[in-house]
Amino acid sequence: MSNSDRERRTCNKGHTYFKSSDCPTCPICEQERQPGSGFLSNLSAPARRALEREGITSLQELSKYSEKEILQFHGMGPASLPKLRTALSEQGLSFNLKE
Repeated sequence: MSNSDRERRTCNKGHTYFKSSDCPTCPICEQERQPGSGFLSNLSAPARRALEREGITSLQELSKYSEKEILQFHGMGPASLPKLRTALSEQGLSFNLKE
């Protein structure tokens, strides 16, 4: 994709970037927000934001949800489930089995 297909934008913090979609997220700000550790650090930005929007910031909170419920969140895809299962398992937790 050439730069002519992308729109030059500047975020509220002054970062300049190019986007071809309507997504308002600044990739530079998003990179700065990336946690350095914890289970959220292993997820893509859309998946991480999906959990954060729902108030899920700990594995204990995550374990209250079923996989089916998690997949309903905008931005969460099936590729994130193995990472979440592993993180839960390492702490002796699992997804809720309710359906």
